[in-house]
Amino acid sequence: MMQKILLFLSFVFVLFTSKAQQNQLSTKAEISVLTVGPGTSLNDAFGHSAFRIKDRVKGIDVVYGYGEYDFDAPNFYLKFAQGKLHYLINKTSFSRFYQEYSYFNRSVKEQVLNLNQTEKQRLYDYLINNYKPENRKYLYDFFFDNCATKIKDVTQIALLDSVTFYPPKDYKEATFRTLIQNNLNRNSWGSLGIDVALGSVIDRTATPEQHMFLPDNIHSFFANATIKNSNTPLVKESHTIYTKKEIPQPSSFLSSPLFILGVVGLFIIFITYKDYKNQTRSKWLDVSLFSTTGLIGVLILLLWFATDHLGTHQNYNLLWAFALNIFMIGQLLKNQVSTWFVKYVKLLIILLCLLTLHWIIGVQIFAIGLIPLLLALFVRYLFLVKRL
Repeated sequence: MMQKILLFLSFVFVLFTSKAQQNQLSTKAEISVLTVGPGTSLNDAFGHSAFRIKDRVKGIDVVYGYGEYDFDAPNFYLKFAQGKLHYLINKTSFSRFYQEYSYFNRSVKEQVLNLNQTEKQRLYDYLINNYKPENRKYLYDFFFDNCATKIKDVTQIALLDSVTFYPPKDYKEATFRTLIQNNLNRNSWGSLGIDVALGSVIDRTATPEQHMFLPDNIHSFFANATIKNSNTPLVKESHTIYTKKEIPQPSSFLSSPLFILGVVGLFIIFITYKDYKNQTRSKWLDVSLFSTTGLIGVLILLLWFATDHLGTHQNYNLLWAFALNIFMIGQLLKNQVSTWFVKYVKLLIILLCLLTLHWIIGVQIFAIGLIPLLLALFVRYLFLVKRL
């Protein structure tokens, strides 16, 4: 019996030793940060960051990234909407990583980190442990815990918080909203959706370190960073692995928010003018406007109070998308409205004026595509006060 126990323990020891040696990097190993440029859709408009572990002696060339959806999570779409969805660290071969992003024509830049053998091994061991099934999940946050901020955090863990990040030469103070919109076409539906869904909390100025929620800023801050103990640069070598091919993009102004909502705004003003001249009121238009703005207001309230998304708080889009509008449909269908309803419409006019003030003094920046619609709403509300 004793011989069997000793044999079993010997087997476990050999297995453990073999596993440890398998994960042991050689002195020729390199660890680098990969920065992927933006893609064509909204979900990849901000790029991507990942670690590359390359060790030719051990035959290792893998990429670890923190941006994979957990599609097996129960109630996936509901959790995604609520801001309660866990993301996963993923692992893939570098060849597959390169093929994917070169196929989608997204630039890939590499920064080889200036690490000693102990730091390389510590970072690699951390990633291996983090990739275990029980450790893979993390609660994603777009601004403070995403694929880019994880690169910064893991690097600090590997170097025992000895990295000092300095702003790059072209650094400019900016709000979170500005940092987002710098990566988007302001006259696009994605930009409009972000400006409507996210509140005034993202209109505060981000600290230099908070700029690193964007992959491109990870690249620029890492290029300027130093290691405190040795005062050496964090990055010892930087180069471009794949250069994006510039493909002319057709003009899309006719399908942009500013054009579409401009047409809608002109239509509302035109119907209002006809109503004014004919001494009548198009009830269908008022019902449509109050229903639409009310439903959008309800959605904004849900994003604010029913989710864990920090960026959706204190959203003053409620000043034009007033949730109570949905309850005014009954009044709008009457030929003779209640006296209080006229005061309610006057309140809507005041709210639009407050929105303008918030915009001017910078409390919250609103989507430029909304301007024609807001002007049309203002004209329509003035007409309703006079008519009713």
